[in-house]
Amino acid sequence: MTHRAMSQGYRLHASLMYQLTLTSRLQERRLEEALRGLGLTRITWCVLLAVHVEGLQQPSDIAQFIGIDRTATSRALRQMEASGWVARKSGEGDRRTTTVALTAAGVALLAKAAPMAEENGRHFTTKLPEGGGEALRELLAQMREGEKRNLLKL
Repeated sequence: MTHRAMSQGYRLHASLMYQLTLTSRLQERRLEEALRGLGLTRITWCVLLAVHVEGLQQPSDIAQFIGIDRTATSRALRQMEASGWVARKSGEGDRRTTTVALTAAGVALLAKAAPMAEENGRHFTTKLPEGGGEALRELLAQMREGEKRNLLKL
């Protein structure tokens, strides 16, 4: 098989995975632009959700929930603490343990960012036919079945 014949078999723009990646990047970029106006990144936004909505307090649990490594989580927590959005406290009996909580400023920031994320989702899902968002969510879950979820970079 010649190089030309082989390259014509795979069409990048016709690839479902390319389309999935492109759509994911578009929605990520749109969300990041909105969050940037509040001083947030996607990772710091996810940390706010992990702590306040999911009730996670341990950095390792937060990292696992988001799908990033502990180093990235620690870096985000340091930045968020410096901004006054989270408070970290060392454990009473074991000083190696750390708990994380949102400050009042962090809760207020989450309240401002949530509508932006919701609008971002609506921007894309309203382009789908009725029931399409739920159907797509189910199909994507099926595609992830059996896959490792250790995404060390969000």
